[in-house]
Amino acid sequence: MPQKITIALAGNPNAGKTTIFNNLTGARQHVGNWPGVTVEKKEGVLKHNDYDIYVVDLPGTYSLTAYSLDEIIARNFVVEESPDVVVNIVDASNLERNLYLTTQFMELGVKLVIALNMSDLAEARGQKIDTKKLSDFLGVPVIPTVGHKNKGTDVLIQTIVDMADGKINLDRVTIGYGEEVEEEIQKIEDLIQRDGALTQGCPSRWLALKLLEGDEEVTKKVTEEET
Repeated sequence: MPQKITIALAGNPNAGKTTIFNNLTGARQHVGNWPGVTVEKKEGVLKHNDYDIYVVDLPGTYSLTAYSLDEIIARNFVVEESPDVVVNIVDASNLERNLYLTTQFMELGVKLVIALNMSDLAEARGQKIDTKKLSDFLGVPVIPTVGHKNKGTDVLIQTIVDMADGKINLDRVTIGYGEEVEEEIQKIEDLIQRDGALTQGCPSRWLALKLLEGDEEVTKKVTEEET
C-alpha cells in the first residue's frame, strides 16, 4: 500500500505557485470550489516511489491574518486540516516581501519547506542568495526552483517526503519581537495554556500573537471556548 502525504502549496500572488503545482501534479488535478464559497480550489495527486502525495493549492496570500477570504481559507486549511507539509513558494527576486508569509508559517509551527522560485530571475538581476545560510537562519529547508523550466522539482519532492517522514531536523527558530512585546506575549500565552482546548491544533504563542494583533477570527474562537 502506498503511503499517503498531504501537502499544501502556499505563497504570495505571482510567486509562481500555479506553475509549481502543475509541475508536481501534471494532468492529475481537479478544480472545484472551497466549501461554501466561490473561491477556486485546485487539488492534485503526485506519485513518488511508494508515496501518494495529495497536493492542495491554497489561495495566494501575503499573510495568514484574517483580513480577506483568501487568507481565512488558507489559514483554516493549515490549522484545521493539518497537512503533513506546507510548501511555501517564495519569489527569490522579491525575497523580503515574500518572507513575511514564511514567518507566519514558522510561528504556526508547521512542517515547512521553502521552494525558492524564480531563482533564475534573481540571478539575472545580480541577486545571489546563499540558500544554505538562508536555510540555517530560518530553520527551514530551502530548495531553489525555476518553475517555468521545471528545475528543482525532483529535489523539492524528495525534500517534501523527507520532511513528512521526519528525516529533516533543523533547529526551530523563534521570531523575537523585542523585550516589551515578548513580555506581553508571555502573559497571554500563560493564560491560554490554562485551557487545553484552546491549544488544540494551534501553538499557544501563535494564538497570543494573533490576539495581540486583534485578529477577529482568533478572538472569536477564544471567546467561544471561554463561554
